[in-house]
Amino acid sequence: MNAPIISYTYSSYLAIAIVAALDSVFGGISAVIKKNFDLKIFLSGFFGNAILSILLTYLGEKLNVDIYLAAIIVFVGRMFLNLGVIRRYYVEKWFGKDSNTEKQKENNN
Repeated sequence: MNAPIISYTYSSYLAIAIVAALDSVFGGISAVIKKNFDLKIFLSGFFGNAILSILLTYLGEKLNVDIYLAAIIVFVGRMFLNLGVIRRYYVEKWFGKDSNTEKQKENNN
């Protein structure tokens, strides 16, 4: 298998762009679950986040400051939030609502 070899010079740009794209994908899945998905918003976020993150990485390299770390923290934090929404949706779908929550509602009435 011949995998493409990415130069060390461009590896940080590619890494941050992939993280930004994954953030947009998880956000899109979360939006579908919440029933408020908009393709225009998704596409603008997908490409906008990737381009902005690459520009931040470039600016950080020119200033000799690791600005891309801030972008990674934000994107990964949002990915975990969206993953939590996705996980909650599928857990409730597959296993039904929590029986303890339903029992508490019945006891309060």
